[in-house]
Amino acid sequence: MRYISTRGQAPAVSFFDAVLAGLAPDGGLYVPESWPSLTDHVVGIQGAPASDRGGYVANCGHDFTAGAALAALSGGAFNASSGFEFARNAYAHSGAWPKATTPLVQIDVGRWLLELFHGPSLSFKDVAMQLIGPLYDHILSERNERLTVICATSGDTGGAAVEALKGRDHIDLFVLLPKGRVSDVQRRFMTTSGAPNVQSIEIDGDFDACQAIVKSSFADRDFASRARLSGVNSINWARILAQSVYYHTAAHALCAHGPVHFSVPTGNFGDAFSGYVAKQMGAPVGQIMLATNANDILARAIATGRYQRQQASIPTISPAMDIQVASNFERILFEALDRDGEHVARLYRQFAQSGGFDIPAPALRFLRDHFEGRSVDDEETRATMHAVHRESGHLLCPHTAVAEAAAGRDIEDDRHRLGLPLVHLATAHPAKFPDTVEQATGVRPALPAKCADLFAKPETMSALPNDLAAVQDFIRDRSRAWS
Repeated sequence: MRYISTRGQAPAVSFFDAVLAGLAPDGGLYVPESWPSLTDHVVGIQGAPASDRGGYVANCGHDFTAGAALAALSGGAFNASSGFEFARNAYAHSGAWPKATTPLVQIDVGRWLLELFHGPSLSFKDVAMQLIGPLYDHILSERNERLTVICATSGDTGGAAVEALKGRDHIDLFVLLPKGRVSDVQRRFMTTSGAPNVQSIEIDGDFDACQAIVKSSFADRDFASRARLSGVNSINWARILAQSVYYHTAAHALCAHGPVHFSVPTGNFGDAFSGYVAKQMGAPVGQIMLATNANDILARAIATGRYQRQQASIPTISPAMDIQVASNFERILFEALDRDGEHVARLYRQFAQSGGFDIPAPALRFLRDHFEGRSVDDEETRATMHAVHRESGHLLCPHTAVAEAAAGRDIEDDRHRLGLPLVHLATAHPAKFPDTVEQATGVRPALPAKCADLFAKPETMSALPNDLAAVQDFIRDRSRAWS
C-alpha cells in the first residue's frame, strides 16, 4: 500500500515515509490509496479463527487490534504477528497503562464513556503518541537518521509528545504552545521532562498561530529539508491509525444490536476522522457526533454547508478545542469529493484567500451521512459536568462534557428506542482541569499517584513572538538534525 496526498500533486510514498514526513510536499495530508479491511489482517495473531474475527477484535484487547491495524495500513512493513508484537511492546514501554488501555465504562442505560486518559500524560493523545515514539525509533535506527519534530498544541498534544519522545537519541522535539491558553497541569507535562532533546516554546498567540507556524515551516522546502522536519500533530497519519483502534474495540464490544454511535469532542477533526477510518475498515460504527465548543467551524460546516473560519479563536473552558482551522477536515473532504485532489486543492486555495468555501452539495450529503455536529457553550458544559457527577458520580473533564452535552437527551432517546448504544469519548483526565471541574461539581479532582510529583518538578520553557523567522532561528540553533 502507498500513501497519496489529499491535494493530488505529490508522489505516492510508503507508510514509513508518510509517517516521517507528516505533511505532503504539496501542502496536503497523506491518506492510503485504498481502505483495507482490518478483519482480513486479524488471522495470524494468536491463531484467531476467520469465523470469529470480530469477536477477537472485541475480546483480545487494544494491543491486539493495534497490531492488526499496523498490518493492514503499513503496506507490508508489518505483518499481523510483527504488528502485534510491536504494539504490545510500545504500550508496555510507558509503564503507565492499565490492563485495559482504553476501558469502556457504563454510566447509564445504553450510554458509555470510553476512557482514553490512562496514559502517561492523562490524555487520549497518549494512545497514538506511545506508538509513534517507538515507530520513529524503528524507522530512524534502520536508516541511521535524525529528525526534528515540531508540534503545535492546544493543550494535550504537547504533553503526550513529550512523554513519548523525551530522551530519544534520534529526535529533537520542539513544542509550540499558545501563551495563557493551556491549564497549569497541561503546561507542566510539556515543561518538566528535563530531557535535553525537548524544547517547549510559548508563542504569543493562540493555537491557530502556533499551527500556522508549523504549516509554514513545512511549506518552506529548504528549511524543512535541512531540519529533517516531521510533525506529530493529527496531520501525521500514524496518529489517525492509532486512534482508529479504540473505535474498533469499542464498537465490536457493543454492536450486538447494530452499529455503535459515538460523540467526539473535537476541534481539529483528527479523532473524529479516526472513527471514519475505523468504519471504512469494517468497524460497526454508526453516526459520529462532532461535538464542538464555541469554536464551531465543524458544527457550522455540517449544518450550513459552508466551511468558514471566524476572525480568531474564542477562549473557552475546553481549551484543547479552541481551534478555528480543523486541519483534518481536509482528509474527509477528500473522501467526500470522491478523492479528487485537484478539487480539494482549489477549495483550500480559496480558503487561504478568503477564509472559507462552500462545500459542494454531493459532498455535503456524504458528510451528513457519517457525521452530525453541535456546538456547546461554556454554561452548558458546566451544567453537564454538574449533572453527570450528581447522577452517576463520574467527574468529566470539560472536553468530555462537551461530547456528553452535544449528544443530548433527545438524540440518546432516539437511539435507545432502537437499542443502539452511544459512546462518549472521554479524552482527558478531569485532574488536568481541576479549577474548572471544581467550579462545576464542587469536587477537586486529584492527580493520579503516578503524576503526584508534577508540581514539584522545575519547569523549562522559552518564550517567542508569533513570528515564523524567530521560531525557525530557534530550531536551527538547537536541532541536531540540521544540515
